[in-house]
Amino acid sequence: MKLYTFSPAPNPMRVGYMIKYKGLNIDTQEINLREKEQFNPEFQAVNPTLTVPALQLDNGELLTDAIAICVYLDSMYPDKPLMGSNKEEYAQIVGWLHKIYVEGLSAVADILRNSSEFFADRALPGKVNVKQLPELIERGKIRLAAFWQMLDEHLDGREFVVGQQFTQADIDAYVICNFAGWVKETVPQQCSNILRWLTTVKPLLDEE
Repeated sequence: MKLYTFSPAPNPMRVGYMIKYKGLNIDTQEINLREKEQFNPEFQAVNPTLTVPALQLDNGELLTDAIAICVYLDSMYPDKPLMGSNKEEYAQIVGWLHKIYVEGLSAVADILRNSSEFFADRALPGKVNVKQLPELIERGKIRLAAFWQMLDEHLDGREFVVGQQFTQADIDAYVICNFAGWVKETVPQQCSNILRWLTTVKPLLDEE
């Protein structure tokens, strides 16, 4: 298999941290989004949607969503599981991955892609050019503030986002904490549960 990615970006980071945590060795090619390499014909032939991450399987099939790639890799490499130890945990983790993406990642993306000149006429990823909507910047900030509050309340009395073990839900939430820095946002100081949780998660990802 081969992974096409751009390591600094949030969705690739979700997959990258899983690979790092599990200690996997996967053939990887960086597609530099800053240099707009996703538009190169060679990559378009691999993934016509022009997005990363993209995992090309040995049978030629292509997975183009971070959550699909994470589910696949966790099932293929079950040591140090990140998608739960039973069906209930799996369902809870998938639910949280969706919640974190919709309420956290997309909120930061709204701020970034509608404010940065780099994304002029590229407010959404993919093949279609989409104009920026400046009013989405403030909406994104409101959504991000709500996300911090929701996550902080959930982590009250909990060591991890789901269950008693570190999971992909923790990775995805950690990615939002990093991605927020792209728009000069940080975890609010009053979110003491998130700040405590970060001291647990960072060492597990060798981020200290």
